[in-house]
Amino acid sequence: MSITAVTKEGPAAVAPAPTVGSHVRGYWQRVRGGDIGALPAVAGLLVLCTIFSIMRPSFLTAGNFANLFTQGAAVTLIAMGLVFVLLLGEIDLSAGFASGVCAAVLANLITVLGYPWYVAVLAALLTGMVIGTILGFLVAKVGIPSFVVTLAGFLAFQGVVLLLMKEGRNISVREPVVVAIVNRNMPVALGWTLAAIAVAGFAVVQLLRYRSRAARNLINDPFPVVLGRIAALALVLGLAVYVLNLERSLNVLITSLKGVPIVVPIVAVLLVVLTFVLQRTSYGRHIYAVGGNREAARRAGINVDRIRISAFMICSTMAAVGGIVAASRANSVDPNTGGSNVLLYAVGAAVIGGTSLFGGKGRILDAVLGGAVVAVIDNGMGLMGYSSGVKYVVTGVVLLLAASVDALSRRRASATGNR
Repeated sequence: MSITAVTKEGPAAVAPAPTVGSHVRGYWQRVRGGDIGALPAVAGLLVLCTIFSIMRPSFLTAGNFANLFTQGAAVTLIAMGLVFVLLLGEIDLSAGFASGVCAAVLANLITVLGYPWYVAVLAALLTGMVIGTILGFLVAKVGIPSFVVTLAGFLAFQGVVLLLMKEGRNISVREPVVVAIVNRNMPVALGWTLAAIAVAGFAVVQLLRYRSRAARNLINDPFPVVLGRIAALALVLGLAVYVLNLERSLNVLITSLKGVPIVVPIVAVLLVVLTFVLQRTSYGRHIYAVGGNREAARRAGINVDRIRISAFMICSTMAAVGGIVAASRANSVDPNTGGSNVLLYAVGAAVIGGTSLFGGKGRILDAVLGGAVVAVIDNGMGLMGYSSGVKYVVTGVVLLLAASVDALSRRRASATGNR
């Protein structure tokens, strides 16, 4: 296929369609120009997995592979919400304890007051939405810096958790549906079916996009590259489902343990939905516009305040989802739920994955990749017997490296005119 440029004088010369070679060269030029995307996160993930696999062969077992998903799910979900706030160049330091407040609401409604699980889950999500709306209003309408507002929220929500937990009480969560989110697995056949549906859906989207751009004579990715993306997703999902469907129980005579954890498709669905919102809707374009240049976005007619409030609302709602998942994994909620390293790991996951702290650049996928890096560090170093102190130091160094790469890439992009 060739591309014909049309000018006022008529059709211009026909330009050859991009080839695989030109596509690779173009990608390399973008990387050299500072547009590195998630490349550091993917490279870091491969390096870490290689190192831990060599030093601790148990890292590669099916059981540990499943543990990585369940250990990192809550942090990843919170990080997915933080991406919206970071894209605006803001920060939410209260996301960790906001998830704790929502988890405490869930536990009290289910265990103490005896409400059905769906009422408790809905109440937890609504609590997250209200928290985000209040934070966003204070930032956008009152004009208080997000650092100050969310730092105050960090302290206040910690107190709210203590009040809801009666100053230290641990509330068990035994509701089967909630517990199953992290602690139960899908049937083997269902795991393969969902993987096939995911690959087929991705293939349809990619092929329709290719066909649409070709029909309008727009510059398109080479067809082999499109097929390569589909094949890569099929390979990754196929390997993941195969490993997760292996028997993980140490004693199959007592119980069988195999299948994809239920929390995995939940994270996947939210990844697809939020990615669609950011990349395929006008709202998503407005998020990037406000994060790139707030004043220019305002002059373009975008309701900047509404966008900022909604971003905080989404962030806290995703924190509520993370809190529900954390309660499911622990089978309980205590005053430390959402505290400790949860916020630091969530912010670290978003930044390590490639979301910029300066605003205007990032994807939901960054939170998933960064969450995987954080989970691998925590899991791998735990298998090697390192203390929590060493884990914190290593995670902090990785976060600092990610922030440094972000700063250097932005400087490079500005210098080369690719910003």
